[in-house]
Amino acid sequence: MEANAAGVEVLTDSECWNCLRAVSVGRLAVALEDGPDIFPVNYTTDHGTLVFRTGTGTKLAAVQADARVALEADGVDSEAGVAWSVVIRGGAELVKLPDDVLETFSLPLFPWQGGRKDQFVRIIPETVSGRRFPVVEPKTWWTPESSATHSAPE
Repeated sequence: MEANAAGVEVLTDSECWNCLRAVSVGRLAVALEDGPDIFPVNYTTDHGTLVFRTGTGTKLAAVQADARVALEADGVDSEAGVAWSVVIRGGAELVKLPDDVLETFSLPLFPWQGGRKDQFVRIIPETVSGRRFPVVEPKTWWTPESSATHSAPE
């Protein structure tokens, strides 16, 4: 994969899925009538989809309303100085069929937050995009001059 002048590489679908399998936490974005919202979720990959658990609340309401969703996950290799970011966009649906529910219970899903999370949600991607880029030292982008232009008004 070739990088642009800033060292940013556009990831292939396969590379995106490899990155998604490397972490288990992402941010789920949903859009409802009262506006967008975003939530951290523990997820796992499953046959070209993402699955997470949830309980009653905004995430479940969004799924039941057939809202469009996006999930963004990222990671960094601090030793190599490289980071990545992947975004999945698509629809989400409740896992309802008894055999599917039983199969889903075997997935490695471990929510961080306690409470009842008895609903499994599957995100069916319509688009997958990602990029890998070098992590730059703060001194590369911060200068006293740039600080002066962003200071608070007096």
